[in-house]
Amino acid sequence: MARVTTGYKDNIAYVTLARPDKHNALDEEMVNAIIAAGQEVAASDARAVVLSGSGKSFCAGLDMASFAVLAQRDLDSYVMDRTHHDANAFQEVAMVWRRVPVPVIAAVHGACFGGGLQIALGADIRVAHPDAQLSVMEMKWGLIPDMGGMALLPRLVRSDVLRRLTYTAEKIGAQQALDWGLVTELAGNPLSRANELAAAIAAQSPSAIRAAKRLIAQAESGASQAEVLLAESAEQLALIGKPDQMEAVTAQLQKRPPNFR
Repeated sequence: MARVTTGYKDNIAYVTLARPDKHNALDEEMVNAIIAAGQEVAASDARAVVLSGSGKSFCAGLDMASFAVLAQRDLDSYVMDRTHHDANAFQEVAMVWRRVPVPVIAAVHGACFGGGLQIALGADIRVAHPDAQLSVMEMKWGLIPDMGGMALLPRLVRSDVLRRLTYTAEKIGAQQALDWGLVTELAGNPLSRANELAAAIAAQSPSAIRAAKRLIAQAESGASQAEVLLAESAEQLALIGKPDQMEAVTAQLQKRPPNFR
């Protein structure tokens, strides 16, 4: 069975973790499948991505039994080699969603632990069910977050919250996650709400959406004020007067939905 399924409808890519019998726990095959799915949608014409998990959970984290085989490998190479840009394969399951040039919306339900939480953090937006449980769980196994968490968490939560979550490995509810900034909003049907948000994004100028994601990434990267202001100007100049921008203006003036080709 495929570990991940990918489909497309109305300019939206739907990526679903598909190991429901294991709460979508991550084995090596699934890690590779998630990366491949991210790379596929990055190369597609999709204007937004909905990322979800089948069954009772979004993703319960690493399948520790499956990864026991790693002890028999050259761990130094497996962990330290930068096989995917600036990341190893474990880290790329989260970071690939930041590399996707269009917005990614994660629909979170059930368990979202460890590596599963870090995958969700790679999305631009996280919609969680009120009963979802989240955890930076690696400390439970005598480990630290190493699947992109330390590149992503400091942008979302205060230092004391980051330290508490990392040091304790405690599970927190969705409302606490919302209060602390781990998730964007709560919804009784997070997948349906993610679809609504994706549809709203897909209806915008495709070129402006991609420019916005690039610009936000640069602004969050620690670039200087001068660099961010220059990037704003360059991205805007590349949009003004082009077909997508002209269609957006025309549609507004004619009081109709835009038709971006």
